[in-house]
Amino acid sequence: MTGKTLSEKIIGEHCGREVKAGEVVIVNVDLSYVQDGTGPLTVRRMKEMGLEKAYNPKKTIFFLDHASPSPRMELSNDHELLRDFARKAGITLSDVGNGISHHNSLEKYACPGDIIVGADSHTCTNGAIGAFGTGMGSTDVAAAIALGKTWMKVPETYLVTVNGRLPKGVYSKDIILHLIGSISANGATYKALEFTGDTISDMSTAARSTIANMSVEAGAKAGLFTPDDETRNFLKAMGREEAFRELKSDEDAEFEKRIEINANELEPLIACPHLVDNVKKISEIGKVKVDEVFIGTSCNGRLEDLHIAASILKGHTINPNLRVIVTPASRRVYMEALRDGTIETFMDAGALVTASGCGACDGVHLGILGDGEVCLATQPRNFKGRMGDADSFIYLGNPAVAAATALTGEISDPREVM
Repeated sequence: MTGKTLSEKIIGEHCGREVKAGEVVIVNVDLSYVQDGTGPLTVRRMKEMGLEKAYNPKKTIFFLDHASPSPRMELSNDHELLRDFARKAGITLSDVGNGISHHNSLEKYACPGDIIVGADSHTCTNGAIGAFGTGMGSTDVAAAIALGKTWMKVPETYLVTVNGRLPKGVYSKDIILHLIGSISANGATYKALEFTGDTISDMSTAARSTIANMSVEAGAKAGLFTPDDETRNFLKAMGREEAFRELKSDEDAEFEKRIEINANELEPLIACPHLVDNVKKISEIGKVKVDEVFIGTSCNGRLEDLHIAASILKGHTINPNLRVIVTPASRRVYMEALRDGTIETFMDAGALVTASGCGACDGVHLGILGDGEVCLATQPRNFKGRMGDADSFIYLGNPAVAAATALTGEISDPREVM
C-alpha cells in the first residue's frame, strides 16, 4: 500500500477507511463555523431544509467578525438573526469584538487532525496546526452543521519545501506571495498545499498561519503544516495542550508536485493591483504614494505581526499624508498588545487602533477607500473593489513593509528603516 499524505490520513480517519487522492467521500466533521457575511444564508438554508438543530452545538460557532460592530441597520438585523438562531439551537456565539473566526478557531477550537469546514474561504488558516480546514458555501456548511458530516473530494497534494534563513525584513508573508506569484492564483486549484523544510520548522504558529491563510489565494483546498513541538507549545499557551497529537505524511507518500523555495534568496514582495499573483519585488515597483496603511486581518493580525510593525514605528510619527489603521485579530491579541505597550506605540505614532475583527479587509466598514485612493495592506486579498471602492488600488505586503510605508508615505523597503 502506498504511503499517505497528511490530507489522505486526516480524511481517511474521518470516513473510517483508507482513501487516496481523487476519491469523493463522506466525512465526519469536527468543527463547523460561519461568519456574519455568510451565516444568514446558512441559517435560512437550514430552516428551508427543516434542519434547525446543530448536530454538535458546542462545535458549531457563529462568528460576528466582518461587520464588527455593525455599521448599518441591514447588517444589524443579520446579526440579530444569527444571535437568535444560536440561542435557540445552543450554538456557540462569538459576538462582535471577539475577533476573526479563523484566529479564534486556532486559539480555542481547532485541533491537529481535525476536519473543519467554514463558510469562509480562509478557513484553511486552521492548517497551521495540522487541521484540514477548508472553506465551503453556506448551503454545504448548513448541511454539515445539521448532519455532522459533509462530502469532499480527497485532494492531490503539492509538497512545498522551504529551506534556508529568511533575510532581514522578510517574513512568512513573502514566502506565500512568492509561491502564489510563481504558480499563479489558480495554480493549486483544489489541491492541498503541504509545507515542510527547516525554514518552516523554525517558524512560529503565527507565521505558519499567514501561509496557511493565503493558501486559498493559489486556489488550494487546504494549506497544511505537520504538528510539531511548536504546535504543542502553541496549544499549551492557549491552555489546550491535551489537543496535541503527532501526525505527518508517510515518507513514501505520493505528491502530485514538489516545489522548493530557497528562503535565503527572498526579499520583501508586493502583490500589486488587482490580483494576488501580480507579485513583484519591492525594488521593482517604483514610487507609489499611499493614502492608507492597514495592519491586521486573518492574515497578519496576530501579536507577532503587531510587534514587527510596532518595532519600526516606535519613537516615530506616521507620515501626515496618510492614515494608519491597526486591527488586532482577536480579543486575546488586543489584550496582550495592550499589556505589553504595543497598542500605545501605535497610538503614539498617530495610528488608529480598532476593535478586533476583519476591519477594513472586506470593505464593509472601518477603512473603506475612496475613488483613486491607494492602500498598502497586510490582508490576503487585493481584488478590485475589495476594500469598498472599485476605483481604488490595493497593494499587499508584510507588516514591516506596512510600517515602513507608514513612515514615508509611499511603499517602502523596511530594510532601509529597520
